[in-house]
Amino acid sequence: MKRIVILVSGRGSNMRAIVSRCRGEGWPAEVVAVLADRAGAAGLAWAAEQGIATAAVEFKAFAKRDEFDATLAEAIDAHAPDLVVLAGFMRILGAAFVRRYEGRMLNIHPSLLPAFPGLHTHRRALEAGCKAVGATVHFVTPELDHGPIVMQSVVPVRAGDDEAALAARVLATEHVIYPLSVRWFVEDELQVEGGIVRHRRGASQLLA
Repeated sequence: MKRIVILVSGRGSNMRAIVSRCRGEGWPAEVVAVLADRAGAAGLAWAAEQGIATAAVEFKAFAKRDEFDATLAEAIDAHAPDLVVLAGFMRILGAAFVRRYEGRMLNIHPSLLPAFPGLHTHRRALEAGCKAVGATVHFVTPELDHGPIVMQSVVPVRAGDDEAALAARVLATEHVIYPLSVRWFVEDELQVEGGIVRHRRGASQLLA
């Protein structure tokens, strides 16, 4: 039984999708803890209601990022996770922290990486005249919003779309591809060779 720790900063909608699918589909895994970088994160309250261990490591309580990273790592390691999932966790993590969980930490980003890493992805995509956008699940590496790609979704841009409309449609696809990617990990269906992720049995890694 694989152990999953999820990190959130806000409401944790992707976290909720993962917990629900894990329990509902009977994965060989359990979400053992949900941690946040602020005590007021709404995702913590929801997780606690589900009987999941929760804790907050307040980012603002630390003068240096590496001190925050070290304390967060201690909180994560207390649950002995096989996988760490970043689900709307809005803190840049240092290289040493990332290397600690190399090969067992996933993130989701609301763009078709490597396009539009960082913030304001939907605004930038609209300004660039993109005809399609999407989301990307990837293994975390020290370079921000990069790393071997597990799965992507593609969402057409419609006439009259604004940031909010586009974000909502992309988020709906995140709730599909992120739980599926996590399931593949805990079921040992992923292999990474030369920075390329493939599903061992050839399942499609694109939601279009």
